[in-house]
Amino acid sequence: MRSDEVKSGPARAGARAMWKAIGLTDEAISRPLIGIANTWTEITPCNWHLRALSEQVKIGVREAGGTPLEFNTIVVTDGIAMGTSGMRASLVSREVVADSIELVARGHLLDGVVAISGCDKTIPGTVMALARLDLPSVMLYGGSIAAGRYRGEAITLQEVYEAVGAHAAGNITDEELREIEDAACPGPGACGGQFTANTMSVATAFLGISPMVGNEVPAMDPRKPAAARRAGERVMELLREGRTARDFLSREALRNAYASVSATAGSTNAVLHLLAIAHEAGSELTLEDLDEIGAGTPVLTDLKPGGRFTAPDMEAAGGMRLLASRLRERGLVTDTPTVSGDSLFELAEQAAEAPGQEVIRPAAQPVKARGGLAILTGSLAPEGCVLKLAGHSKTRHEGPARVFDSEEDAFAAVQQGRIQPGDVVVIRYEGPQGGPGMREMLGVTAAIIGRGLGDSVALITDGRFSGATYGFMICHIAPEAAAGGPIGLVRDGDRITIDLESRRLDVEMPDAQSRVATLPESEFRVGALAKYARTVSSASRGAVTTA
Repeated sequence: MRSDEVKSGPARAGARAMWKAIGLTDEAISRPLIGIANTWTEITPCNWHLRALSEQVKIGVREAGGTPLEFNTIVVTDGIAMGTSGMRASLVSREVVADSIELVARGHLLDGVVAISGCDKTIPGTVMALARLDLPSVMLYGGSIAAGRYRGEAITLQEVYEAVGAHAAGNITDEELREIEDAACPGPGACGGQFTANTMSVATAFLGISPMVGNEVPAMDPRKPAAARRAGERVMELLREGRTARDFLSREALRNAYASVSATAGSTNAVLHLLAIAHEAGSELTLEDLDEIGAGTPVLTDLKPGGRFTAPDMEAAGGMRLLASRLRERGLVTDTPTVSGDSLFELAEQAAEAPGQEVIRPAAQPVKARGGLAILTGSLAPEGCVLKLAGHSKTRHEGPARVFDSEEDAFAAVQQGRIQPGDVVVIRYEGPQGGPGMREMLGVTAAIIGRGLGDSVALITDGRFSGATYGFMICHIAPEAAAGGPIGLVRDGDRITIDLESRRLDVEMPDAQSRVATLPESEFRVGALAKYARTVSSASRGAVTTA
């Protein structure tokens, strides 16, 4: 066993003595040592329940002949940090999650790892670590929150942010805003729409590193503990089979993962995260690959933010196995292994569709003919950018730029009614380096929707979007403004054209050669954010910080 180096022989008596101090016996120490990398925290409902799940994972490991050793890592929850300076820490936390799991597993020579994730960045962060370590591994998602209810309608956190915009426009009262706030999140679990957490849950299940059946069981469902125990059992089976994380993280599996993102009109963040996972796994994946997959994969699910239903609704309708069956029927996925022990096609064959369900469409009757995301290039995005298509059928927008050098300035302009139909809102210096940390713009995009401008205003940024964002929105513009990208030269009134059919994002700047960008001075000179800004790569490469 890998752990023999740290626990076997006379020279390791000190290590054994320390383990005995916490109750481990000689027999327990002699077993394979399995790290339980938990992302539990009291800060967010997305991860609040994971301590109880980890106990079930540990039972599964013990019953299968291993010794579980739990450790924790950090969480920065987007839903709470959104719209504040704290949001700069979100994407950075993905790297810290990955680094911390890697260091604990390497430092203690663990034989395998079960990682438990919840909020957005903990999902790719845990998988990035598993890819680096290449040990027998399983990533288990803590599950979706149940939908809230407001005046007979299902609501999620998305509706809260949109209500903020509606409140500023005078369309709802203080009391109505408070009622929506009180109703939206009825208990633990990650945000319920096909936002970033549920997008990445589906993607990692199709990738094969996470159990499809275990992931889709909602957070507080009575079936979840058994799914957690099975994850513990399964990591021991993988150890005995000699199968490690990279056995599941192939180029073909990555393409399957992105097909699932496209078919569910998932979050733009999946582009960053799958590129980053591919980088860690040593597998090839490019923006061009993702655009090809997105263009050929229809939207098959009617999920929020652009649709009607939530992740628990999808699970009840037939879940990921039904989605896999639909994609297989269209020839849009290939058969790849998964940590569950069944291949992707074997899982698809297990699909059971609920009678009369409306969440997952038949393969021949998609919600939309092409996926919910598109990759564009052009004079404003030479390295590429991501266009989100969920929630509308628009394919082109041309209008004058309204330029802001921060999210806060743009949000204030929207709330004050200074954005007009036809405008293109430009938010820059919010990229990985310039933010630093590439904040999500849900506050701004939701305010635009809340003020009734979703069909008439476009927004472009070198920052990110929440999975709850919808409308005609472009993010991840690369190169970013802080790295000398042309978005840094745009001025108010410049004509910007977004064209889905030609895959172009262009700007008319006839005097561009004479313009000089003014880089705002960063307040972060030391610490984690400063270090991140110095080491992070372009969004077109997944905003990774490893060489």
